[in-house]
Amino acid sequence: MYRIDILLKQEQKLFHTQDLALLWGIENKNTLYTTIKRYVKKGILIPIHKGFYATVALKDIDPYRLGIGYLHSYGYLSTETILIQQGIMFQSASSITLISSISKTFTIGSNAYISRKIADEYLYNNVGVIFQNDIHEATVERAIADILYLRPRYHFDNEKSIDWKKVRELQTFIGYI
Repeated sequence: MYRIDILLKQEQKLFHTQDLALLWGIENKNTLYTTIKRYVKKGILIPIHKGFYATVALKDIDPYRLGIGYLHSYGYLSTETILIQQGIMFQSASSITLISSISKTFTIGSNAYISRKIADEYLYNNVGVIFQNDIHEATVERAIADILYLRPRYHFDNEKSIDWKKVRELQTFIGYI
């Protein structure tokens, strides 16, 4: 089977260089980079960031999936992004906020991202994290627990909407307190 067929039959539309090497079974780096260069030139692969490619236009990729995909490790949508969506915070956010094993600020296209690092023992504890729309997202209570772990004196605009009992139970279960 041709490499282009293998690539275009994938459900996944975001690829790192190493993903492409595994997908195509290429061990030689020169062969890999030459193949990628040719596919970029033909418009089959769209470069998003160094070593990060897509098979669809950037505008057609969900910005949340794009951020998680760029990190190339487990992560989930949390903190300010979730709190704004759920009406706990009233300010608008200039960045999409993620929790992962990497602390990084980056921009892809018109989207800015902040990835906050937490210890693996908390990160991989999936209590309060749901899989929705092909990404992992924190529930409101998990997002609050995450932000209080990172910034204990954080101020919430709409504290009356918070179920503090659920938040404390979640904090205890995760191990934050």
